[in-house]
Amino acid sequence: MAELTDAQIDKALTRGAAARIAEPRAVTARYDQQLRRVVVELSNGCIFAFPPGLGQGLESATEDQLAQVEVLGTGSGLHWEVLDVDLSLPGLLAGLFGTRAYMARHAGRTTSPTKAAAARTNGSKGGRPRKSAER
Repeated sequence: MAELTDAQIDKALTRGAAARIAEPRAVTARYDQQLRRVVVELSNGCIFAFPPGLGQGLESATEDQLAQVEVLGTGSGLHWEVLDVDLSLPGLLAGLFGTRAYMARHAGRTTSPTKAAAARTNGSKGGRPRKSAER
């Protein structure tokens, strides 16, 4: 592995300092049993909350385990030592509650009256149309 130069390290530190100022960071995090949400207070004064069932690795966690949430380092993530789970704050704020594979597995699980009606309509027509073979 190539060694980093002092100039590269200085640039990285400058980018990190700028990010800490410009990007919201977690200041505190807790599990609210009444709301059944992980609640994160951000450095910009906003509060972000999400149901733990959305977070990869938190789906079957107990309330006691969820209560053991910690803010990572400079506020860039959340950590549950007892569960060995880390979630990125920028990812959470972007609606990413796990890895790409985890999100893909859970993407189709959302239900709504519109989705159910579309499925019924499709089913009454014989199901999903077959792809036509192009030559």
